[in-house]
Amino acid sequence: MTATANVTMPAGATPPASPRDPGVKRRRRGRFGDRVLPYLLLLPALAAILVLLAWPLVQVLAISFRKLDIGQLVSGKMVWIGFDNYTNTLSDPEFWTITVRTLVFTAAIVAATILGGLLLAVLMRHLDPVVRIMVQVTLVLAWATPVIATTTVFQWIFDEQYGILNKTLDRLGFHGFIGFSWFSSGASTLTVIGLLIVWQAVPFVTFSLYAGIIGVPREQYEAAGIDGASAWQTFRAVTWPAIRPITTMVTFLSVLWDFNAFAQIWAIREGGPDGGSTTLAVVLYLKGIAGNHFGAAGAIATLMLIVLALITGRYIQLLVRTPEGDLK
Repeated sequence: MTATANVTMPAGATPPASPRDPGVKRRRRGRFGDRVLPYLLLLPALAAILVLLAWPLVQVLAISFRKLDIGQLVSGKMVWIGFDNYTNTLSDPEFWTITVRTLVFTAAIVAATILGGLLLAVLMRHLDPVVRIMVQVTLVLAWATPVIATTTVFQWIFDEQYGILNKTLDRLGFHGFIGFSWFSSGASTLTVIGLLIVWQAVPFVTFSLYAGIIGVPREQYEAAGIDGASAWQTFRAVTWPAIRPITTMVTFLSVLWDFNAFAQIWAIREGGPDGGSTTLAVVLYLKGIAGNHFGAAGAIATLMLIVLALITGRYIQLLVRTPEGDLK
């Protein structure tokens, strides 16, 4: 005989679910599916990243441990030489000179780009709408002009015989600039190239920072004015906290782009005169494409990737440390 226990339940109470209740299993499977679904949706993008980015990086790393000149490339021979490419590169004093030049050049043009973009972004907030539109159209045109076309224009501007810059300086009373060559030394050549890169990079930075500035509520500026804050105090207390994460982002992007700048440098003087404007990107081209020393070029490319990885790690560290890690 089986005894049946009569359990009295309070009115309106829901009886406990049986351990084998299929509804509980469905809910568990539903929660598991909710956790897994985002990763499944990311799989196509991750696969594309692995194919388009990770595999070429592995190939470059493998090439850097080989002797791969035109002879090995034609015959298909695999000649592994270990760290010889890295040893030869790192023991070359010229490599370190070019590395320092590249870092200084990158830091200078990134600083000029961010400062110029920030000044223009703040200026556009105070301009009349018609003037603001004219400035924005000008920035878009400068940004949209192809690199080679802009490089050609800059070569005309700085030409020693027919350039408008030397003629303008002469008219202003600086007669020493008659026939002055802006490309006679590496320093002056890099200065012209830096101005060219800044000219093309400032519009992106300006629009990015301006988007952050116009997102600041007007009431905050009115409150700062009522408190008697100066223009600098208003910028530091109201504007800067809003655009600081955007400034960090565009600074990081500018470092990546300017560190790898090649087209402008090569189009101006091909790294000259006498290698005075040669950067790591130019050396990479000269070793690999022009010199057919693909193993040595692979080692240089790997070293450049290490530098960029360190910069990327620092950028991620800043995002994690700051409460503004998410762009609002």
